[in-house]
Amino acid sequence: MRDGWGEKYAARVHEKQKLTTRERLVQLCDPGSELFEVGTFVNFGERFGKLESPAAGVITVFGRVHGRLCMIIANDNTVASGAWWPRTPEKIQRAQGIALKLRLPTLYLVDCSGLYLPEQRRSFSGQRGAGHIFKMNSLLSDAGVPQVAGVFGDCIAGGGYMPLISDRVYMTEQAYMVIAGAALIKGAKSTKITSLDIGGPEVHVHQSGCADVRVPDDETLLECMRRDVARLPSSAADFYRGDARPIEPLYSPRELTGIVPADHRQAYDAYELVARLTDQSLFWEVLPDVGTEMICGVGRVGGLYAGFILNRQGLVDDPDHPEEQRPAAILYRQGIAKVAAFSRACNADGIPLIWLQDISGFDIGAEAERHGLLGYGSNLIYTNSTNTTPMFTVLLRKASGAGYYAMAGLPYDPVLQLSTPASRLSVMDGRTLAIATYNTKLDDDFEIMTQDPVERAEIEAGMLEVQKRIEADMDPYVAAAQMDTDEIIPLGELRAWLEVLVEASYQGFGYRRVKNARIWSLHDLAEIGGGVR
Repeated sequence: MRDGWGEKYAARVHEKQKLTTRERLVQLCDPGSELFEVGTFVNFGERFGKLESPAAGVITVFGRVHGRLCMIIANDNTVASGAWWPRTPEKIQRAQGIALKLRLPTLYLVDCSGLYLPEQRRSFSGQRGAGHIFKMNSLLSDAGVPQVAGVFGDCIAGGGYMPLISDRVYMTEQAYMVIAGAALIKGAKSTKITSLDIGGPEVHVHQSGCADVRVPDDETLLECMRRDVARLPSSAADFYRGDARPIEPLYSPRELTGIVPADHRQAYDAYELVARLTDQSLFWEVLPDVGTEMICGVGRVGGLYAGFILNRQGLVDDPDHPEEQRPAAILYRQGIAKVAAFSRACNADGIPLIWLQDISGFDIGAEAERHGLLGYGSNLIYTNSTNTTPMFTVLLRKASGAGYYAMAGLPYDPVLQLSTPASRLSVMDGRTLAIATYNTKLDDDFEIMTQDPVERAEIEAGMLEVQKRIEADMDPYVAAAQMDTDEIIPLGELRAWLEVLVEASYQGFGYRRVKNARIWSLHDLAEIGGGVR
């Protein structure tokens, strides 16, 4: 996915004395810094005629420039000259939305030949069609988020509009911005003229004023963009750290792969998970004796406070039936109420929230309905829908049914949703759905009732087909390809991702409430709940 259309097309870029987009990213970002890429699997496995569009032909990354985290949106010039494919506009808008929520400087590396026209119907119109990119440009500008655009080559039609609302626009000598390129003008007006003549730097820097500065080459443009970012206010993260410094967990995050089994039927100790994510493996759990199927608490990540909400696995005591236990990884009344109260408190205190999902769903049945789980669940959904503190969601394994929604799944607009290779996103698993589909053919023990061998074989084959199809649909790479999750990461890299996301939450300042720890609402919540265990 990270090679675009491969070495042949990279060589074509180099023949034009230009850098590939990934080479530009390396030069733009601080030496030795890591890029955290979002949306690498968009359009994965999908063909458009005979062609593929790796990562939808656009690279969107968190990158560090002069120490400041930025959102970088870069057309991949090795994939159809940076054309916009189906889902390319949505991917660009998703990155712009992340930048807007976190107030991250947004840098555009524009090298775009416009819509991939054979598939224009899938990317031109609709609420999230290509034109919505320009609305997002406007919303970022309205919110005071710095935007800097570098135009490196083709910049046609929508690609021509994309840079213009930016605070600073640079063009190389090979770049041009046009509503329509030379080929279209030749066909429409029988005029022979080059795209550079129509909208090159001579026109837009010195005549139209649509660009600010012309530069000789890619390297110079990238250095100019770095200089502009250096002029911005520095990160507020160190202020919010105070005297605390980033400290690694006592236990290696690389051990997470061995702690969280890929088989969702196997339990694990959720505290062992947290111990590999928080600084020094320290964690303040809030309301530990209430709704024990859920774990809520605060830890530092990279020296900065973050709230954690995660599902306990295995069995927990049933408060309504003291002699019994019940499965964890399910939302019951007290757990829902605890999570909602904790979520509201973190929002009031300005603490970013990390949701670690491994959930089978809500409790069901007559007793659950008498307990009013619909109402409690609605309260939690309302809380998460109206929170303004940054929220990040991680699908560890199970992300099932309404539990996925209630724990800030993607429909509830977290800043970012990450998945692991073991995640399974669905209403219900394949076997359960097969049983539900053929329910009238099964007895109370879910065994096929008919004794007719032909009919029995048909039902068995049908149930197996349903199960296989649903299991295939639950593949995280399917979800990532259609943008139902933002990125798939190995569990061992989760701590590194959280460090970046939490720091990004604190980098900007003055646009949201961030309380000092002495006046947290969380202290009141813990005291009311009986103190800290």
